[in-house]
Amino acid sequence: MAELVTPRPPLEEPAPGPSASSRKGPARARSPRGRGTVQGRETRAALAFISPWILGFLVFTAGPMLVSLVLSFTDYSLVGQTHSVGVDNYRQLWEDPRVRQSLANTFVYAALFVPIGTVVALGLAMLLAGVGRASGFFRTAFYLPEMTPAVAAAALFLLLLNGQTGLVNTVLGWFGIDGPNWTTDPAWLKPSLAVVSLWSMGGTIVIYLAALKNVPRQLHEAAMLDGAGPIRRFFNVTLPMISGAVFFTVITNTIAALQMFDQAYTMFYGPQQKATASDASLVYMVYLFQNAFQFFKMGFASAMAWLLFVIIMLITVVQLRVGNRVVYYEGDTR
Repeated sequence: MAELVTPRPPLEEPAPGPSASSRKGPARARSPRGRGTVQGRETRAALAFISPWILGFLVFTAGPMLVSLVLSFTDYSLVGQTHSVGVDNYRQLWEDPRVRQSLANTFVYAALFVPIGTVVALGLAMLLAGVGRASGFFRTAFYLPEMTPAVAAAALFLLLLNGQTGLVNTVLGWFGIDGPNWTTDPAWLKPSLAVVSLWSMGGTIVIYLAALKNVPRQLHEAAMLDGAGPIRRFFNVTLPMISGAVFFTVITNTIAALQMFDQAYTMFYGPQQKATASDASLVYMVYLFQNAFQFFKMGFASAMAWLLFVIIMLITVVQLRVGNRVVYYEGDTR
């Protein structure tokens, strides 16, 4: 007997209505008070992250600078009573001939080192950019002197630049050139110091190498199609494209040159060189060190430090104003 099956009514499709997401209602716009709370929380988090740097800056940089500014108006000498002397230390800066001599020597050294160092570092970086698989080895080899202590490098170059038995004059003698007395002739003291400073150009070379690798190849190809030779491509394509890196290194190397101390002190004012030291090799930081830790004239040395700070700041401002007119920045519409 056949079982009777009662037909089921067709299921009705649900009437269109609001979706689940729409049933929740539109997302509520964050109130200005809520946005302010989030921003405040992010600001506090940012301050917490940079607080170690702020603390270090206040303790090790800003604090000593303020203390030295106060000391520059006193006769502080590590021992004895300290008295206020007003602006006598700054007046003495003007009257002391060794201050002018040391400043002149420092400017001459910087004028020699910065352009020569820039050209040498850029030339070596261009050579490295053309090296294939061995580029990693040469990058390491050129950067290793950067890790060498400046005192050790200066002691090494004292032997190499010895006027009688040094390797440099020996090699020059093979070509019939009578080398100068690099470390005793007053006319060659500052050039020899600039040569020694080239030893530590590894960081600048690495910066230039990175900048050279970022120059678009299409620009060189387009210049070659227009008939530009290697020299014209360098001055019209490469140099403008890496001008930002060159500008940065010129500023930092200028500041470093004006603060030259360790190599100059080791080469010309060490225990074995004191007898032959002359004012021709006296750079500003060495004279500042002598006043502070040999003559114990801390107040005068502090005034010297602030004079150097002002000089560096003025030179940097001039460099920035001039450099911003000639440096190419990506996205610049000038």
